[in-house]
Amino acid sequence: MDTNYDLDSVIRKVPNFPKQGVLYYDITGILAEPKAFRYCIDRLEELCKGRKIDAIAAVEARGFVFAAPLAERLSLPLILVRKPGKLPNKTYKKSFDLEYGSDVICVQEVDIVPNTNVMLVDDLIATGGTLKAAATMFKEHGAHVEGFLGVIGLPFLDYEKVLDGYPVDVLQIYHGE
Repeated sequence: MDTNYDLDSVIRKVPNFPKQGVLYYDITGILAEPKAFRYCIDRLEELCKGRKIDAIAAVEARGFVFAAPLAERLSLPLILVRKPGKLPNKTYKKSFDLEYGSDVICVQEVDIVPNTNVMLVDDLIATGGTLKAAATMFKEHGAHVEGFLGVIGLPFLDYEKVLDGYPVDVLQIYHGE
């Protein structure tokens, strides 16, 4: 297992995407470099050690990329957090506010098991709004959220305030410009 890798060297920074004034942190550079991807999964696995986790939940869509191999390594179920209309069975839905408007996420009812511990995984933690909505949905239906894992963290967008009360671990932090 690699114990150190310079993730910053493979994370592509794309200015003015998806809109003017935004610096986009693109994880596809990690995916294009197998050693970087392996390092991410190794580190996420390490961060799960010593925690009681019964399932991994992944936020659509890039969160799936990191959560799926992590769940497989830990021999845990993978739960998908998706937008409406993307899951085939009855779903729980949670609306949440964005900076400009609102959004909805869904989880299949059968996937939220009361009294289980869930770790939520995403590729990038920015404002924390989507993860907070997911955590609230799991909690409302009887599951416990053990914490949040991300590959990239943008603490300058105050996700720590939004996710207050939960452990948040990220592999690469950016502090803004």
